[in-house]
Order: sequence, then C-alpha cells, then structure tokens
Amino acid sequence: MASLVSSPFTLPSLKQDQLSSLAQKHYFLHSFRPKKSTNQTTTTSKYSIQCAAVGNGLFTQTTQEVRRIVPENKDNLPTVKIVYVVLEAQYQSSLTAAVQSLNKTSKFASFEVVGYLVEELRDKDAYKTFCEDLEDANIFIGSLIFVEELALKVKAAVEKERDRLDAVLVFPSMPEVMRLNKLGSFSMSQLGQSKSPFFQLFKKKQGAGFADSMLKLVRTLPKVLKYLPSDKAQDARLYILSLQFWLGGSPDNLQNFLKMISGSYVPALKSQKIEYSDPVLFLDVGIWHPLAPCMYDDVKEYLNWYDTRKDANEKLKSPDAPVIGLVLQRSHIVTGDEGHYVAVIMELEARGAKVIPIFAGGLDFSGPVEKLLIDPVTKKSMVNSVISLTGFALVGGPARQDHPRAIEALTKLDVPYLVALPLVFQTTEEWLNSTLGLHPIQVALQVALPELDGGMEPIVFSGRDPRTGKSHALHKRVEQLCTRAIRWGELKRKSKAEKKLAITVFSFPPDKGNVGTAAYLNVFSSIYSVLKDLKRDGYNVEGLPETSEALIEEVIHDKEAQFSSPNLNVAYKMGVREYQSLTPYATALEENWGKPPGNLNSDGESLLVYGKQYGNIFIGVQPTFGYEGDPMRLLFSKSASPHHGFAAYYSFVEKIFKADAVLHFGTHGSLEFMPGKQVGMSDACYPDSLIGNIPNVYYYAANNPSEATIAKRRSYANTISYLTPPAENAGLYKGLKQLSELISSYQSLKDTGRGQQIVSSIISTAKQCNLDKDVDLPEEGEEISAKERDLVVGKVYAKIMEIESRLLPCGLHVIGEPPSALEAIATLVNIAALNRPEDEISSLPSILAETVGREIEDIYRGSDKGILKDVELLRQITEASRGAVTSFVERTTNQKGQVVDVKDKLSSILGFGINEPWVQYLSSTKFYRADRTKLRTIFEFLGECLKLIVADNELGSLKQALEGKYVEPGPGGDPIRNPKVLPTGKNIHALDPQAIPTTAAMQSAKVVVDRLIERQKADNGGKYPETVALVLWGTDNIKTYGESLAQVLWMIGVRPVADTFGRVNRVEIVSLEELGRPRIDVVVNCSGVFRDLFINQMNLLDRAVKMVAELDEPAEQNYVRKHALEQAETLGIGVREAATRIFSNASGSYSSNINLAVENSSWNDEKQLQDMYLSRKSFAFDCDAPGAGMAENRKVFEMALSTADATFQNLDSSEISLTDVSHYFDSDPTNLVQNLRKDGKKPSAYIADTTTANAQVRTLAETVRLDARTKLLNPKWYEGMMSSGYEGVREIEKRLTNTVGWSATSGQVDNWVYEEANNTFIKDEEMLNRLMSTNPNSFRKLVQTFLEANGRGYWETSEQNIEMLKELYSQVEDKIEGIDR
Repeated sequence: MASLVSSPFTLPSLKQDQLSSLAQKHYFLHSFRPKKSTNQTTTTSKYSIQCAAVGNGLFTQTTQEVRRIVPENKDNLPTVKIVYVVLEAQYQSSLTAAVQSLNKTSKFASFEVVGYLVEELRDKDAYKTFCEDLEDANIFIGSLIFVEELALKVKAAVEKERDRLDAVLVFPSMPEVMRLNKLGSFSMSQLGQSKSPFFQLFKKKQGAGFADSMLKLVRTLPKVLKYLPSDKAQDARLYILSLQFWLGGSPDNLQNFLKMISGSYVPALKSQKIEYSDPVLFLDVGIWHPLAPCMYDDVKEYLNWYDTRKDANEKLKSPDAPVIGLVLQRSHIVTGDEGHYVAVIMELEARGAKVIPIFAGGLDFSGPVEKLLIDPVTKKSMVNSVISLTGFALVGGPARQDHPRAIEALTKLDVPYLVALPLVFQTTEEWLNSTLGLHPIQVALQVALPELDGGMEPIVFSGRDPRTGKSHALHKRVEQLCTRAIRWGELKRKSKAEKKLAITVFSFPPDKGNVGTAAYLNVFSSIYSVLKDLKRDGYNVEGLPETSEALIEEVIHDKEAQFSSPNLNVAYKMGVREYQSLTPYATALEENWGKPPGNLNSDGESLLVYGKQYGNIFIGVQPTFGYEGDPMRLLFSKSASPHHGFAAYYSFVEKIFKADAVLHFGTHGSLEFMPGKQVGMSDACYPDSLIGNIPNVYYYAANNPSEATIAKRRSYANTISYLTPPAENAGLYKGLKQLSELISSYQSLKDTGRGQQIVSSIISTAKQCNLDKDVDLPEEGEEISAKERDLVVGKVYAKIMEIESRLLPCGLHVIGEPPSALEAIATLVNIAALNRPEDEISSLPSILAETVGREIEDIYRGSDKGILKDVELLRQITEASRGAVTSFVERTTNQKGQVVDVKDKLSSILGFGINEPWVQYLSSTKFYRADRTKLRTIFEFLGECLKLIVADNELGSLKQALEGKYVEPGPGGDPIRNPKVLPTGKNIHALDPQAIPTTAAMQSAKVVVDRLIERQKADNGGKYPETVALVLWGTDNIKTYGESLAQVLWMIGVRPVADTFGRVNRVEIVSLEELGRPRIDVVVNCSGVFRDLFINQMNLLDRAVKMVAELDEPAEQNYVRKHALEQAETLGIGVREAATRIFSNASGSYSSNINLAVENSSWNDEKQLQDMYLSRKSFAFDCDAPGAGMAENRKVFEMALSTADATFQNLDSSEISLTDVSHYFDSDPTNLVQNLRKDGKKPSAYIADTTTANAQVRTLAETVRLDARTKLLNPKWYEGMMSSGYEGVREIEKRLTNTVGWSATSGQVDNWVYEEANNTFIKDEEMLNRLMSTNPNSFRKLVQTFLEANGRGYWETSEQNIEMLKELYSQVEDKIEGIDR
C-alpha cells in the first residue's frame, strides 16, 4: 500500500529560510505525517489550510544564488563571467564542479558563474537580477528554452547585450532564442532563412527532429564545413564542438568547453593559447546500468553481462523473472545526476525483476525502443512493461512531438507503457506543499503530451534538492511505481484461467434503483456481454447466470430491497480490526467520519462489501461519496475524505480478493474525484491510496475526454472508450405532428380562400402545444395580411423543424454491440452537415444550396427569422441530405442491415460515376445539378466514417489491456465534429492543453459572441450587457478546441497569439475601433475538471482580464475597467486584485454540490443552494501567484456577479443537453445573481447551441422547452429508454430531477412541462404500470420528484393530481417493502 498517509500535510512551523534546510536532511514523504496528539485539537489542521506556495507565489521558489560562484581570485587573474539559463537543473552540479576545479587549477583566468532555471525568470526580482548579471557577463549559455513567454524574456535581455558579449551559445531551444547564437563570425540570426545546408537543418518543421538534427550535424560536420569560408568554418566548428561538450555533460567535458570558448573569444585571454582536450563522446543510444562496466549498444551483450553478475541472486537470473524496460535521458547519466534512476533500478531488482535501462542523447526514443527492447529475430518484445523516467513524449521531448511515430514503435513493443515524472520545475518541498501538485508547464509537457502516445500513470518518482539541483528518489513513490509496473507486466505472464478481475459498478445517487449507473451505457447487459466473451476466452467465470436480467437479480439480490438494507448482496463482511490492519490510512478518515465502522456500508459491527463473485470475477458496487444527503456537509467549501466503507471496498479488492486488475465499468465513479493534489499525487492523496497497486482499466464514454483524463491522472487508469448510442432525429408527435400537416396544407392552399382559416387552426394548435412561449402568435380569429400570415407560419414551421431535426441518442449502448449501418444514418447526416476546410470537404447542405444559387449561411439566417420560403428550402435540403446518405448506406449493407465489406462495396460505388447511389437519389429532386466532384469527396469521407462507426473494438481492447498489451491511444470528443474519435476501444486522451484556442475556434467564438450580444441588446432596449457570467467546461473545450475559452477572450476584446510550435501562451489587445463595441466584463466559473486540465489557460485568461482592466480607456467603453475601479474603491484593494474574474473550486474539489442536494432532495430552500455555490465556487486563480493554487476570494466573486446582466453556457454536442446531466444546473448562477444585484433584477439567461452547423443563441427557458419536447415528452425518446428496461426507467426519472434542478437555480421551467410529464408518465395507466414493474425504486423517485416540484412551488396543478401522486407513493412504498394490500 502507498505507505503511511495523512490527510493534510503538517509541516513543522518553518520560516521561509528554514525550508531549504529541510531538504538537506533526508526527509521523505512519511516524515511529514501529522503527529498524533492526545488532544486532537485544531493545531494539526493549522498548516493544512496554508498549503499554498510560500514566498513569491510562483511554483519555482529556488533562486539563482544557489548557482552563483564568485572566485576569490587572489592572483588578480582576468575574470571570465558566465551566465547560463537551462530548463532542468541536471547541469547545475556538473557545471559547478567544472568551475570550482578550474578556479583551483587555472593559471590564466578565474571564472565567475551564475545559472538560472528558465522558470525562475517569471519572478520579477529574479528577472531583474538576470538582466543585471548580463551587463558585465562575457559568455551567455542557454539550453532547452521552449516556453514562449520565458523565451521572449530571455531574448529581450540577451539581445540588449549581444553585441557586447564575447560569445553567445544557445543549444536546442525555440528559434527566437537560437537566433541569438554568436561565436566570432558565426551567427544564427538568419536561422531558417538562409540557403546553406547548415541552416536547412533547422528549417524543417520538426521538433524531435530538431535536437536529433543537431546530433546528426555533429556527425556530418566535415561535409557541412566545406561549404563555409575558412574563418566561418573555424567558428562553426567550435560551435559544433561546444555542442558536443555540452551534450557530453560531464564535469571534464564542461571544463574543456569553458577553456575552449574563453580562450578563443574572451579578448583578455586570446594571446594565452589555452590548451583543451577534445570532447569525451558517449554513445548516442545504448543501455546503461549503474553496476555495469560500460555502456552497451547491443542488448545481447548487456544480457550476457547481466547473467554473469556476481551481486545478483538466482531469482534475478531465472528465465521466469519479469523484465521491465526503462527509458532514460542521457543528459542525467553523463552529468552524474542519476541518483533517481539508480533507485528505480535497485527497487525493481529488489522486487525480483530484471531491468533493461535504455537511453538516448536526442529527443527521439522510438528508434532505441525498437532497437533495444524488441528481439531482432522473433520481433517479440523482450520486456513485460516499460517505464519512461524522462517524463517526456517518446518522440520530441519538450519541442515538437511526432505521436504517430511513437504509437508505431509502442505498438510493435506491445506492452503497458508507463510515464513517470521527475520533478523539474519544483523542489520536493514546493511540490509537497502545493495543493495543485505539479507545475502547470510540467503538466502540459510531461503529462498531457505522453498521454497522446498512450502513456499512463503519471507518478512523481523523484524530487529535486533546492541547493544542488540534484534529483533524489522519493522512496515511497518509487516503491509504488515499481510495484505497479511489475503488476502490469504480470498480466502478460499469468494464464487467463488464474487471472482475477474485479469489475466495479457505480450507484449514484445511492438508491437500489441506481445500481449500475453509467453515462449512455446499459451496464448489466454490457457486463454480461463482457463476461460471456471472457469465459469463451478461457477466464474462470463460474456460475454466470443465463441472462443479464438474472445477473442484475443476483448482484442486487432483491431488487425491491432498499439500498440501505443489507439485502444488496453482501460479498464480504470486514471486521474493524481487519479493516484497520489492511488500510494503513484508516485513521486519517476519522477526522471526517469518526471511528470505524461508521454507518455507511456497515451493519454496525462490520464493514460490508456489496457484490457477487463468479469464479475469478468479482462484480462489486463502489460505495458513494457518503455526504450526498447531508446539507451541512454539502456546504463545506472543500471536499471531505472518503468514508470507511469506501476505503474498505478497495482494501478488499486488493488484499482479500487479490485482484490482478480492476475494471471500472462506465462513466463515472467517485474514486478519481476524491481529495488530493490535482496532478502528480503524493502518498497522502486519497485516489493514490485507494487504488494502491492494482492495475486499473476503466471503460469511459468516448465523448467525455476531460473526466477520462482525470481518471487517468488521479486513479492511474488505462481508459478505454465506448461509443455513445447512435443518434436519431427527434421527429414529431401528437400536436406537433398535426401542426406540420397543417403547415403543408397551408403551403399548397395559402393562395385560395382557405389560407386565413388554416392559419387560425395553426395558431390554436401551436398554443395547445405551448409554442406561444417561443413564437409571437396573434390572437385567434384576428384578421392578418397575407404577408403576416406567411411570417407567422414561417416562425412556427422553423420551430417545428428545429424540434424535428434535433439529434437524440436513443436507448443505451451495450459494449460489444456496435450500431447497425441504418442506426448510423443520423450520425452520418450530421457529420456531412459540417464544413471541413482543413480537409477540403464542403458540407452536403452547402453543396445542395449552391445548386439553387444560394449560400447555406443565408438560408440558415432566413429560416431563423421565419421567412417561409427559406424554412421550406432548408427542410428540402435536410430531407435531400438524409435521402442521399440513406441511399448510400443501403448500398453498403446486406438484408440484415449489417455493413458488409465496406471496402469492396465502396470501391465499386466510387468506381462508376453513373450509378453512384447519391447521384441517383438526387436526380429526382430539385438538386439534380449538384457538383459531382464535391459530392464524391464528401461521400468518400462518409464511407471512411461509416467503417469506423460500425467497427467493434471495445471488447478487443479490454482483452488487450487484461493481457498486459498496449492499447492504442485516441482522442476523446464528439464523433460528429471529430470522426478521429472512432473506432472506440482506444485509450482515450485529451489534447495538448497549450494548443487551444485554435484559430478556427476563435472564428466560431466571434459568431456566437456577436449573436449573444445582439440577442441581449434586442431583449434589453438596445443596451449592451456590462457583465456576462459564464461557465467553462473541460470536455466542451476539448471537443471544440477551445471555443468557449475563445468566447471569453473575444468578450473582453483580446486575441490569442500562438508561438512557433502552435502553443498559445499569450494574448494581444484588440483595439476598440476593430472591436466596434465596448469591452464586456466577465465572471468565469471554471469546472473543477477544466481547472485540472487547463490551468495554463486559466493563467492566460486571468492575465488577459487584468491587462484589459489596466488599459487607459473610457469606462463606458471598457466595462472590465469600470467595474474593477468601482470594486477596488469599495473593497480598498488594488485594481489588479479587483479585476479577479477567473474562479473555480478549491484544488481537489469538484462541483458546487447543488446537483447532489437536488438529486437527494436534501435542501431546504434556494438560499441554501446559493450558499453552496458561493462557498464552493469562490476560489480564484491569480496569474501573479500561480503557484498559490486556488485562493478563496468571495468578496470580489460576489461583487463581480452582482454586475452580471446575463448568464451564459454552451452546448456543444448532441448527446448531452441541459437536462441529461446535472452539471449544467449545478453551475448555473441565474437566481443567485438576481439576489446579489442591487436592483434585484433577474439577469437574462442564454445558452449557445453549436451542436449543428447553424449556431444558435437561445434563452435558457427556450432551451429547457426544446429539451423537454425532444426528450422527456417525446415517445421516440422514452420508448427508446424503456427498451433498455431497468436502466431506462432510471434515465427517465433523472431527466425529471434535472428539470427540477433548473427550476431551483434559474426558475426558467414552464408549468406545462411538469403538467405534460405528469400526463405522459402518471395519468397513462399502461405507462405507469410498466414503469412500476420495471424498476420500482426509480419509479418511486419519479413520483417523489413530482410531489417535490409541487411542494417547492415549481408546478401548480389540480388537487386531484396531487392526491393521486400521494396515493401512488404509498402504493409503491408498500410494494417495495413487500406488503401487498
């Protein structure tokens, strides 16, 4: 288990200057345990609150002074001053040793040196000292400077002094910094522009290639030099030698390097003829072991040495020993900073594993992996798992990555690939004290990028000493890393029949009717399908029942029993003493939950593990958070620890059941959301303690990459994506269908005398369907002109078409059952509706619109306005698109509707122009002249997509993971926007967090912001909104590449600027002239997941807002400044602090808990919900002290919210809408803003909908109505759900509960929504009986929710409806209790 663990870290009370002395003693994590005092008062938690970073508020608190050497210089020799800037500290000890030894022995000069880590330059004082140091320096050296904002700082400072400096040497870095190079006549100022082969090397757009071409350059030097004039050749030769010395890194190499450069370029020494030796060269690629006599470049030789080792025991030499591959950075080995590598090698060997540690000098490790870890003869892997200790992406390190190349190499290797982390920018203390954990730049470079290669388990294994800069192993972390790597490797070695698997399902909110909750997934049918497959494959699944229904029965044992009664099947009773001995961190949970066993998952004496075992497979129910039903706990601003029952579950799985792997089934449980550091956890973080050493495989919905990433980083999961159910169009029903028939008769008869009469029927039917809330309808019987009639009909028609074409996921997905081709049609139609300029594909609607001489954008706009002929044309285009896609799909399927040999069918279709099915279909429509070439391009693309949609790899990937193989990574997101998400069954990842927002996202954002402002002005007498309160979600920003992030930037009037590598780390101001409107103030509430994934972007936003607040502009043109000045004066603080606008939860906490309160009906009044929001969401990010994490700033939060004229959220994909999940209302501050505003006015609430090509901004009320009509009240949707049985009833109840959530936070739900839902589910007797018999527990919750909506004043209805509901409630209670009256 993960060593001793404590809840908050308690540091002895140290002053800033004492902190570094701690590092001199060998304190490791376990020495930071809280002392158990007899009177456990608040003393221990005194420090846990002040976990923020000390000192300058930045992550990196070390200072250049530890790297400064000032010589005594008794002999008055000339002094050479060297200033260096590096990314990591491994050169520090080596350079220091070189300079000290030179100063002892040198007869010609004394050397003064000072070094900076590039991250230290963020600190104003450090940067100032850096500039001063350069003023009297002779030589500047820079290496691996890849962070743009810091690269620009270095460039600015060095440029000033460049002409005066004797030499400037920059090794692989960003081109801006490389251009500073200067050695005599050699310079790189034309880098990337000049024709010479020397410069061509740098010109190619490449990253890994860049450092590797530097190495190649070193090898091909003689050829290059003949192109250069002789003096230039000499200088260029010395530059290359310098690079060789630098990459050689040892103190000797660096001594000779300094001798060569100062002797050749420092004027005072030029006459001296200083002798230096050539660089000692090390292998570029090879195998290194601390006990081996040399480095090996052949794996056979290495293994021969290994097997003859005198120090190794027999176990290690046995052919049965597990073999672990390690990937190391050569620079750590040659500079002698390899203590952390040695620790990992020794730990693995102590645990009986052989080790093959390979290294490379460049940044491309894919070649070495293939050359040294794969048997050249059998082509099989020689290792069982691989740990990269570099922390970098396999190809490209911190520069440009080549993920496809990495994936190719790792696929050949085909073993689990772990990427562990050395602390780079923080010392051990800084990391331990940080609530965020890892430095954001390190998260971007060393966690997010390796994930794109399929890397897992970002475990911090080494720290850094603040004085020497040397790496040291964190022993408890190294133990866990090595154990986990061996456990992953064991999966490859163990036979299927002996492997044990713990399948974990979730139950949320805790209720019997909710066992097996997961987004879009029919959990028990999926588990059944997985188990049948594993059984066929040779796993021991003894006693598996005949059907998935029987499986539910056995796990739940007695569906009618309440959750709290022990009738849920109990798999194991764990006594308190056993629990305490198996769970080393049990005492840390007592602060929140008292002594075990507590009252959750317990019978008062023992802790209960719920579930059922079949042979070697255990299906268990993960306990819940535990504080759902407690309104006081929900108010805590930070989250509590897991309860004893939760801890007991994972202790059981690891230590009693002894699982070889755990499979978390579906999106998502609570494990990965437990308190602890955001990324780079320590022993004291709960997710780390709970998962222990069990390999974790996790089925996650493909459209939720953000939470999947949290599961990867915080619960070390290998996340495997599953498909969301195929989407269908919502269609029309009841009155809506009647309306559409009336409209078509109006179109054919409008010019006869019957026009007026039909319009009257349309108006009265529209009112019955409650469309009068969405469309201004005249009074019935009122005489209106023909033109006005067209407009009324056009607006109703547009609304109906909007409802009809809305996409719904129908039913629930079952793992291992991909959709049939016909089920894929709606998805394909929507894929076809988007323009894809980057692939040169025009959207199908735009191709069809061109045929009739129109622009599709024009038609969209006309239809939105209700212009009848445009609405009709859009309907025809939509129908033609569906028809063409359907005809194409039908040609690729057999009678059963399955896709057969898509390849052959497609090539035959695409081979003959004449009978292309889409051309045949369109020939009978008005679009028969559509452009053939454009059509062919889009249908070739759709053909590729169809193959991916019906591919089935979800079971295959699970089996690969359980067999200890490599699971290919792939992006998560919306398959319609990004078909690369398919096929599912990939190890799901997010994106490079520094790559957003993209230019395309910025374009889309402008459109939405302009529409939002237009709409707000129209609704508010032409006034601009002064402040908009909005929400940023993690998943949405991954799917849209940062659209909502870009919206914030555009509101305040700034634009993002990307660096040479396409990373966005800064912004520039857009002038008021170009903006053409005032800058709008924002209050940004980031979800906890966004905070974890995009902390760099929060930094960017905060910098942008503060920059705008400080502009010298009139207040009526800059609302950010206007409000910041007012707030600064009221609160007596500076303008920068008053301009704090980027808020989220405290680190390690998620959500405002309003959703938990609503789902569990555990709240008294709306004020209580608003208090939860304010107490949990008022933590601010400060770009001036990013290392301090999230700091509570409730005053500014409330004042900023009190100026909001509008609240705003985005919907970006068809699967998730406002009532599908509770997150949306959980983050909605509409009613809260009304209470905070001085005038008590309710703000407008808007929702941007970018789920289709025609982006819309609707009011919240319109969106809730649209949602109710297309889902909750739509027979197509609820019958689809009912077909999934037990789980379907729960989905219906969930939509109603979420609707009540919207009433509670915004008051924007119309009475008729509840009334119609009551008619649909309660008054229809047949429906009522189906619901009650299929899942009585969820049905009881449904009835309770109706009563609650009425009791809280959200639904006014007749007395008899309420009486009926009360009567029903007691009936269903009795049924559940088992009393038949």
